[in-house]
Amino acid sequence: MSIEVALILFLAGVFLVVKGGDLFVDAASWIAKASGIPSFIVGATIVSLATTLPEMIVSVIAALQGKTEMAIGNAVGSVIANTGLILAVAMVFMTIAIQRKDYIKHCVLLIAAAAVLFLFSLSGALSFIGSLILIGIFLISMVLNVRNAMQQQEDTERIQTTRKEIIRRIVMFLFGALGIVAGSQLLVNSGSALAAFFGVPERIVAVTMIAIGTSLPELVTTVTAIIKKESSLSIGNLIGANILDLTLILPICSFVSGQALPVSAQSLALDMPACLLITIVALLPLLMKEKGSKIQGLSLILSYSLYLFFVL
Repeated sequence: MSIEVALILFLAGVFLVVKGGDLFVDAASWIAKASGIPSFIVGATIVSLATTLPEMIVSVIAALQGKTEMAIGNAVGSVIANTGLILAVAMVFMTIAIQRKDYIKHCVLLIAAAAVLFLFSLSGALSFIGSLILIGIFLISMVLNVRNAMQQQEDTERIQTTRKEIIRRIVMFLFGALGIVAGSQLLVNSGSALAAFFGVPERIVAVTMIAIGTSLPELVTTVTAIIKKESSLSIGNLIGANILDLTLILPICSFVSGQALPVSAQSLALDMPACLLITIVALLPLLMKEKGSKIQGLSLILSYSLYLFFVL
């Protein structure tokens, strides 16, 4: 495969993953509401899980093909990109103010997840116990989401629909899922080809190009939030996405591979510590001051740039 073909396939994969994810989320939300599922349940669980599908499918396909460095690099790299790039941009361009009580539990869960992933991978593989703890953090996060949503829920009636609309939404759902799977396959294969062409480990392509590509939904959400001046939308979305990336994707990859997920020395030395450090730098000042600042945003961008420098 030539470099030109690999790049075209990579971009096609990004497009299919992002567009497929958009169709899937819209259709899944509509189908759930049309089925009579309360809107707060839809927002707290279905939508948040669906927006993580791109990263999940890419990592699972990579794990099934034995490309564990790509599986781990995509998940961890997405968290680093979400925090060091996307959240940082939000802080630079928005006035971010939060209430500590609304965010502290999820922030603690995210920091704990990054720490657990690092500590339980020190042996050179994500242990079974580590995977179970991460799944436990995921379940706690889902319970908190539902509880918070119940406190803010509104009475909503079941959506009135037609047979034609139902068929249209089901087709959207199927095409969205197909787009995510096909795009993920293209990303994994073209990513491997690009790594071979440049003579670098697949992990480097995963933590940079693939991680940023699969984080595009979060980037689009953040840009929309900046335009609409909805800082809480951006912060909540990014924290939720990061928790899912760390607590759901890698344990699933470990389970589908049928063994403890091997972790490279480079990931242990650089990627996982960077993930934990950038997460702490982003969240602790935010919780203590109950607001973000342009200086904090710029420091995060600098941290992310330094990380990329050492990676490359």
